[in-house]
Amino acid sequence: MKNYSKAQFLKDIVAGVIVAIIALPLSIALAIASGVEPAAGVYTAIAAGFVCAFLGGSRVQIAGPTAAFATIVAGIVATKGMGGLMVATILAGIILIVLGLCKMGSLVKFIPYTITTGFTAGIAVTILVGQIKDFLGLSYAAGVKPIETFEKIKANIEAIGTFSWQSLLVGTVCLAILIFYPKVEKRIPASLIAVVFGALMVKFIPGMEENVFTIGDLYTIPKGLPTVSFEGVDFSLSNIASLLPDAFTIAILAAIESLLSCVVADSMVNSRHNSNAELVAQGAGNIASVLFGGIPATGAIARTAANAKNGGRTPVSGMVHSVVLLMVILFLMPYAELIPMPAIAAILFVVAYNMSEWRKFVKIVKSAPKSDIIVMIITFILTVVFDLVVAIEVGMVLASMLFMKRMSEESSVVGWKYIDPETDPDSIDLRKVPQNVRVYEISGPMFFGAADKILDIRLKDYTHCLILRMRAVPALDATAMNSLERVLEKCKKHGVTLILSHVNEQPLEVMKKSGFYDAVGPENFCSHIDEALQKGAKL
Repeated sequence: MKNYSKAQFLKDIVAGVIVAIIALPLSIALAIASGVEPAAGVYTAIAAGFVCAFLGGSRVQIAGPTAAFATIVAGIVATKGMGGLMVATILAGIILIVLGLCKMGSLVKFIPYTITTGFTAGIAVTILVGQIKDFLGLSYAAGVKPIETFEKIKANIEAIGTFSWQSLLVGTVCLAILIFYPKVEKRIPASLIAVVFGALMVKFIPGMEENVFTIGDLYTIPKGLPTVSFEGVDFSLSNIASLLPDAFTIAILAAIESLLSCVVADSMVNSRHNSNAELVAQGAGNIASVLFGGIPATGAIARTAANAKNGGRTPVSGMVHSVVLLMVILFLMPYAELIPMPAIAAILFVVAYNMSEWRKFVKIVKSAPKSDIIVMIITFILTVVFDLVVAIEVGMVLASMLFMKRMSEESSVVGWKYIDPETDPDSIDLRKVPQNVRVYEISGPMFFGAADKILDIRLKDYTHCLILRMRAVPALDATAMNSLERVLEKCKKHGVTLILSHVNEQPLEVMKKSGFYDAVGPENFCSHIDEALQKGAKL
């Protein structure tokens, strides 16, 4: 902030306003998906967004409600009420602050890529199933309040007789706007156009208003700021103990999502975040959110990317986004009553589709080692059938056991022949490396706990060739493969040729299955470092 200028301040204001416009309909939709009042989503974006921007470890991070929390929040609210959610979120905030103060931000790297892919896809399925009711305009029988995914499927089938073609029409039109509008115009968020158009359809087309539920029909939209209430909040040891698993899940999700968002933001604004400061900020932001009437929050990748793309470069843009939403709460929130529920369902369908990352899911199934595929699919199934707490616990235990099995298979005992490091014929110190070439030697098995080290690879302005020497890498998993793909993307972006030297059998097989081998080019895989250096010198 020492060199902060008026020009950058104006850019931050513009970016903050744009992100607030994007966040408004999303926050309302995600609150409804979480089983709470629509305004709670906006309260979350205001409180958590401001605190996380002010204290965070990233310049451009935008925090708020995200789809990752929808299922676990809905489950807590259904069983423990809003009081239980407040206790669980405060505990999660404390856990995050402690992790940050103890400088344990790097621990998140021990969550395998396959587990995050599995539970993210599972959450997407649960969100999609949960919105079928509003998209089709179904009405459940009195007393029917399904929580689990299969309970919702059963309830939808039983209520199919209440289907409303008017709701389906509104939902379909809004879904079409969300899909096709961004291909024509990107300055105004498609979600905002969809809810406005849907509201106009319900208001002015005859017969719609009587047959399509709106937010105002199902929820009470408060006026002004929320009041902090501890009614129904139980801080007894027994209640805290029962909510600790949920609190840990909220904390883990918040850490994973926010730090992943920070990594994405770093690549967009050429910066480097402070993971420990970010965890402290997320903890404080979550506590502030529930005290302000909100729900759990974390860094939102899409909103953070929109902030960076629109010129936001400092925490000011995140704070402006919160202030704009505060103005909406004070003066415009009653108009949210007019938003039709099928429009909200359409927005959440698109959110579920985007977060599912089904292409990555399919790619892992096709290319990853069997142990990674097993972990991902089991995590996915447990998320859909049970909940995130069970999925993450079982996924982590299973991933650890399969990792130990894989490493035991790669281990061997052989007689050691002494080689003086100074006279090692394969030592890189004995070779002349051209100035335009950078060489990194990777050693040891590359698994989910060490995969982030690959991302530490740096390119110089004069670098034309990057050589990765992998003679000492016996095994490679899906998480490390994902990191290598990101390095390849960085190389292509900067016009740098990537060459790999002495890739062993198991890593090479994983690279071929994933398509990485063809993306790099067979000609850029060398059997020896001398061959790689000769090729790099010619570039």
